[in-house]
Amino acid sequence: QVQVVESGGDYVQPGGSLTLSCAASGTIPGIPYAGWFRQAIGKEMELIGVVGVDRVDAPEWGDNMEGRFTISTDNAKRTLYLQMSSLTPDDTAKYVCKVIVGRNGHYRDYWGQGTQVTVSS
Repeated sequence: QVQVVESGGDYVQPGGSLTLSCAASGTIPGIPYAGWFRQAIGKEMELIGVVGVDRVDAPEWGDNMEGRFTISTDNAKRTLYLQMSSLTPDDTAKYVCKVIVGRNGHYRDYWGQGTQVTVSS
């Protein structure tokens, strides 16, 4: 079984920065890709970005996400990070991590429970 746990959500003032973490644990043969999504109340879930973890592929970004958001990985720790800057109230949402686990053509998606980010003065 695989567990995915996000952390780092907080209240932050407009213009501020925040870094979220996503840690995967359990029986993990490999993680080809992992990414961040977010969902605000009353809105659909939207893609922030997906990056290669065991694979070296160009990141895939959601609309208007590249620039203010940076995704990095610590492969040894099986941890994904989301660095956010110049935050606005429109960035208020639950931020959720997805980890694709497997190898040799057999993959499965694992989602965390999410961590809340609230941008407000």
